[in-house]
Amino acid sequence: MKRRTSESSFQRSPLGYSATTRRRFLQTSAAVVSGLALANCNRGLADVQSGSGESPTPSSSSGTLHVYTWADYTDDELAATFKERTGIDVIIDVYDSNEIMLAKLQAGGGAAYSVIYPSDYMVAQMIEEGLLTELDHTKIKGLSELYPNWENPPYDPGNVHSVPYSWGTTGILYNQDLVGAEIKDWEDLWTNLDVLERRITLLDDVREVMGAALKSLGYSYNASDPAQIEAAYQRLVELKPAISSFKTFGWEDQILSDDLFAVMSYSVDAISATLEDPNLNYVIPASGSSVWTDTMVIPKSAPNPEAAYAWINLMLEPEIVAGVVERLSFATPLKPAFALLSKELQENPDLFPPEEILAKCEGIAPLDDETTKLYDRFWTQLTSA
Repeated sequence: MKRRTSESSFQRSPLGYSATTRRRFLQTSAAVVSGLALANCNRGLADVQSGSGESPTPSSSSGTLHVYTWADYTDDELAATFKERTGIDVIIDVYDSNEIMLAKLQAGGGAAYSVIYPSDYMVAQMIEEGLLTELDHTKIKGLSELYPNWENPPYDPGNVHSVPYSWGTTGILYNQDLVGAEIKDWEDLWTNLDVLERRITLLDDVREVMGAALKSLGYSYNASDPAQIEAAYQRLVELKPAISSFKTFGWEDQILSDDLFAVMSYSVDAISATLEDPNLNYVIPASGSSVWTDTMVIPKSAPNPEAAYAWINLMLEPEIVAGVVERLSFATPLKPAFALLSKELQENPDLFPPEEILAKCEGIAPLDDETTKLYDRFWTQLTSA
């Protein structure tokens, strides 16, 4: 879900800014969070890290905590706080998709990592493959402070193997002045096809892109009916003249310089862009989209599980979490951390959307092998044509 991260991006302005923006404000965000429907995503990020650029080895990890995560979920301040508290150095490595993370772990290249941040659907898959430690809840402080929807999530009932860390949505970031119209739903991409010719990007993610097309046709994001899936593919073929490329990250400079008019984006990335350009709006399509949760887990191969528990506990301290949210712009499922946020943040509908919008969103559910192959076949045809 996250934004392409450079060294300088850790220094960007927090969401608690004072300048006027075109974003609307919500008056009942606390109720909104408690009404959220859980979900997931497969988000791509830039491959940046605090380490050497090579996979760490277990033998080098005994006195160090290696964390494998999405970009913009940690920063230097967080690592320094952990070091001050525990005396343990932290090395943060970043992956650009759940699948890349899983493949590395399956191949043995992730054996040095003691904390990993998989998305919710990936947690279920990793549990099934026997890759995750069953957490000792007596060593974790703060699980009782989660909003109800995260106390017993469907991807990991009882949070036996994972701790929820953040959540967000998938939507459309666009410049209304350039589009010449307000975008409210997926359908508007097709309606404005002529204006948008070669001026939009879609996520480099088969399930998100096919899901958006399915939603535009009134179907589920997780449709398994072959006829519906093919209809979504044909719908995307119609949109092809408007598509500049399929990008999960790397579109920021293009939309900020007006080379792109609209991008399919994850909420955290979109919020970052709206802070840099008040002409940009982020919208969760009215017909619905995907909503996702990212988590913290301890792999069975973790060389430093006690340090992992210490890290997870730090990530459940309300003051620490509130500070990270202010700096890095993602939504938290931790009630006392939400309570510490500024009113402007709490009422920001990009970060904490209205319940009526979230009610139309879905999590990306696993599909059977045959249906997955069908999605992949159409995706190959779409992206290679």
